[in-house]
Amino acid sequence: MSRQYEAVYIFDSALEDATVNERLERYTELLGTPGDLTVDHWGRRALAYPIGRRENGYYVLTRFSAEADVLPEYERALKLDEGLIRHLLTLYEHELGAPPMTEEEMAAAARRRDDDDEDED
Repeated sequence: MSRQYEAVYIFDSALEDATVNERLERYTELLGTPGDLTVDHWGRRALAYPIGRRENGYYVLTRFSAEADVLPEYERALKLDEGLIRHLLTLYEHELGAPPMTEEEMAAAARRRDDDDEDED
């Protein structure tokens, strides 16, 4: 069964853009070339904290569908890539923020909020 994943890569900022794109293509091939692949290049940014002697990195965010059996080889390739400073692979369930609420959950939350307002009086 295919699942949605989100991967954030931090490449060495000294790498050329063409090299970063080449490595991303290689990673995608390991996933079986997903049809729903989205790639968002955030570009070169300062790291939150120094990693070794590096203070900057090239950030890329990708979302894709993949089978679970291809992930071990994919992650192995990421770990062996010396130009990749850090990576994070997570299940992608929804956009950032609170998870979507049903109509019933929103009505219950409104009732609780109204009850709390009455208690304060």
